[in-house]
Amino acid sequence: MKAAFFKTGLNRLPFRAAAFVALVCVAILGMSGWGEWSARDASMQAAEVELVNLARSLTQHAEDSFDILDNSITGSVSRLETEGTDPDTLAKLRALLLLRKAASTRIHGIFVYDENGDWLTSSGPMGGNIGDRSYFQHHKQSPERDAFIGHPVKGKVDGEWITTVSRRFNHPDGSFAGVVIAAVSAGYFSEFYRQFNIGTDGAAALVSADGVVMARSPDDGSYVGRDVSGGSLFVGIRSQGSSGVHYFRSFLDGFQRLGAYQRSSRYPFVVVATRAQDEVLAPWRRAAIVRVLFVLSLVVLIAVMGFYLVRQLLQGQRMAAALAAKEESFRVLAEGSSDMVTRVGLDGQVQYASPSSVRIVGWAPDQLLGTSALARVNPEDLPRIEKLVAALKRGETEEARITYRTRHREKSEIWVESTLRITRNVSGRIDGAVVISRDMTQQKYMEDRLATLATEDSLTGLANRRRFDERLEQEWARAYRERTCLALLMIDLDHFKTYNDEYGHPAGDECLRVVTRIMAAEAQRAADVTARYGGEEFALLLPNTDAAACARIGERIRCAILKAGIPHALNQPSGVVTVSLGGAICQPAGERSATSASLIEAADQALYAAKDGGRNRLVMAAQAIRLVTSAVG
Repeated sequence: MKAAFFKTGLNRLPFRAAAFVALVCVAILGMSGWGEWSARDASMQAAEVELVNLARSLTQHAEDSFDILDNSITGSVSRLETEGTDPDTLAKLRALLLLRKAASTRIHGIFVYDENGDWLTSSGPMGGNIGDRSYFQHHKQSPERDAFIGHPVKGKVDGEWITTVSRRFNHPDGSFAGVVIAAVSAGYFSEFYRQFNIGTDGAAALVSADGVVMARSPDDGSYVGRDVSGGSLFVGIRSQGSSGVHYFRSFLDGFQRLGAYQRSSRYPFVVVATRAQDEVLAPWRRAAIVRVLFVLSLVVLIAVMGFYLVRQLLQGQRMAAALAAKEESFRVLAEGSSDMVTRVGLDGQVQYASPSSVRIVGWAPDQLLGTSALARVNPEDLPRIEKLVAALKRGETEEARITYRTRHREKSEIWVESTLRITRNVSGRIDGAVVISRDMTQQKYMEDRLATLATEDSLTGLANRRRFDERLEQEWARAYRERTCLALLMIDLDHFKTYNDEYGHPAGDECLRVVTRIMAAEAQRAADVTARYGGEEFALLLPNTDAAACARIGERIRCAILKAGIPHALNQPSGVVTVSLGGAICQPAGERSATSASLIEAADQALYAAKDGGRNRLVMAAQAIRLVTSAVG
């Protein structure tokens, strides 16, 4: 009976194991989903707070702007009612209006119109009749003296969208005498709103209390003056308090948006700041994709492990061994195919990719299908490949090989060598190409490293003699073209052979490195070349440098090496490592018979003069190389 119970327990074990694996996977997915949703809510809440604060700030700015406009016309109303509208008064008033407009960039213009809507004076050009304007009719029909903010209108003079703040002024008998108007342009608010970073698809708008757009950023010219009172956002604003947050789909641009609004407590307008919901969630979405992929990979791994565990329990040890052998065979076959094979159509789209694509470029075959074969190629290499592909399409060649850089999914960039061979259909026409690619990154690195070693001194890291000779010819040619000076310092360590004999070659090598760092610190410009010329002798090539500057640099190097205080008991009288320097300059365009060899010869002779003169000094050769040129020639 115990045996039967034990057997029953073994039979149920695979199902229990499968249930446990499923429970673990569901728990991981559930926790991951809950965490991602919480992170999404946190992103939206942070955006809500940011937009609410922005809406409050913009509301304060708009209120301040309308205060400035109202203040700019209040005094004018008093003067008109006191002094009347005779020509002298209007002339003085015009001068005052001009000053007020100049004092604030927010004021687009200040205008005065009589009881018939005819222009009396303004801070700008003469305007037409405004008798048909709603704000004029409001003041004409209403005896109220408060400031009135009108709907945005196009200015009669410049055609620009403006919002007006107006006040009525009366005749002495209290009857309507006309209006004084201050206008702010929609462009001013748009430009101000553009200063705030609310995303590529974000928007800020100033809207009248009854739903007419007064200003918006961004604005393509079609937003100002539009009635949005029927939109879902404005319907929500009417049903809520003085401020709030609302999610809606904008009928202006079609984006699903998050919006925050603030209603002015002093003026009849609302400021709305919105961001596209997709843009708000973009950072979260990018991070969530990475996290979800990781979780899914973990779940898949657990599921696969659970599957094999259940299968092993069901089939026994023998089947598990057979499966392991089959998996090993598959692994060997997969790893044996080291090159990536792709089939590319005439349209440049990948039609087939071998499994090795994961190893070569990091993308699975199904991820490459239908994508452009050149989508990940480095832009600098793309023209060469396009030219080669064009030649293949024209049938100028059947096969070609090219090395280029391409983007790897997990690495920044790799080098790839691809062999392309065209394919033809049954009718003989070219219908695409087969591309065999292999990773050449390591080989390219070694080639670049060898190229560097060929031009670099291994001990000091400076340019070697070969590299120096190449750069000297290049800078000589440039100085000839640009008619500039070329300076050269030859630097030699004093009594360095005795230094090696006294302190040993390791200490000598370290001494050379210290001297190298000092010289390199003085060669700050990109065109300057510091090279190990041979043994303890160095060369410093200084393009576009005159004799005085060359001497200053050489003297700084000499003093810095002396100040370094590297002990050298056999170098008397200083007792420390010192250098002798020879400097020479030449203007190739001015000395047509001179050559780069003559510049080296002149600097070398100056170096020998420094040594003969007692060492630890700088000697400059003559600025014009003539005698040496003839000797070298």
